Amino acid sequence: MSAPRNPFTPSFGGTPPLLVGRETEIADFERALDDGPGALGRATLITGLRGVGKTVMLNALEDVARQAGWLVVAETATRGLADRIERDALPRLLAEHDPEAEHRRVAGVTLPMGAGGLSTTVDARYRPSGTLRSLLERLGAVLSERGSGVLITIDEVHRREIEDLRIVTTAVQHAVREGLDVAFIGAGLKPNINGLRGDALLTFLRRSHVLELGQLHYAACVRALDEPVRDAGRRFAPDALELAAQGTQGYPFLVQFIGAQSWIAAGDREVIERADARAAIARARIAMAQYIYEPTLAALSDVDRSFLQAMSEDDGPSRIEDLRARLDATSGFVGVYRKRLLDDGLIAPAGYGRVQYTTPYLREYLRSEGAAAPDASPIERGFGPEPGH
Repeated sequence: MSAPRNPFTPSFGGTPPLLVGRETEIADFERALDDGPGALGRATLITGLRGVGKTVMLNALEDVARQAGWLVVAETATRGLADRIERDALPRLLAEHDPEAEHRRVAGVTLPMGAGGLSTTVDARYRPSGTLRSLLERLGAVLSERGSGVLITIDEVHRREIEDLRIVTTAVQHAVREGLDVAFIGAGLKPNINGLRGDALLTFLRRSHVLELGQLHYAACVRALDEPVRDAGRRFAPDALELAAQGTQGYPFLVQFIGAQSWIAAGDREVIERADARAAIARARIAMAQYIYEPTLAALSDVDRSFLQAMSEDDGPSRIEDLRARLDATSGFVGVYRKRLLDDGLIAPAGYGRVQYTTPYLREYLRSEGAAAPDASPIERGFGPEPGH
């Protein structure tokens, strides 16, 4: 009998075995599809830090649309985005779903007529031609007659492909104005989403609903760790489950990573023990440095990094007055960089005149320049709120 497979998916964008803590967002999108063209949620931008589950949420909303009978065009914001939708995705969907997508014509006559007959050939109407807007509106019209629609999703949105994003979102905007069942969801890092929404020509994105993903609440983390392990035939010891859940600090990537590493540390044992969870948390801190902190900090200015470094001297939230003294800067100067880091989602308010980190273990990373410690650090900030609070 083969050993049970590790149930967790710590790779970025991988669909977890159990999606928790996002039920409200999914239900909101289901209602938007039911409410008709122009409903809030039919134009949505998913944002947040690396590892909070933006792509996972995008996948989940695509599944909602498919279950409602909608077609989905799933893309990534890379070079040639608009061209791929115009020349490949939309012609292919129209060829499959438009009753006028093809017609037969006489190709020849065989003689004598009495014993012969006509031969025909099929011409496809939707070859790569026309405009993205006209193809999208035709597809939307065909699907609306059937009570369904088309959802376009674009992952990893950023300013490098701004011209293509303008083309795509303008076409979607016109389809919505025509009363067609066309929806759009984009996903990207918070600085990229903020930059696009500030573009004067991307008014459609400026008016879109912004879905900012944050931490999961503690009970959701417990469930996301416990149920997949039980379904796979093993279990966490109670103290191990508590430590593992606390170690995630509500961060979706860490739920999957700590779950996977706890499973690995347990080897062939049926019960995952506290020592396994502790080892998993130590590995998680190394992973956070490699996959989250290094690319995030590399994109910041020297002053941004100095601000975050100054915060690391505190064991909890930092007072703005203390940061001003450490940076030897004026209140106005500190205020500018406080706002920059708030806009980027790297810090958050923590009461009057205080700020805190938004990602787990960043303080320890900055203090030790990425060196791992053997156990979980103290909780830097609380988990996300329980549903209804």
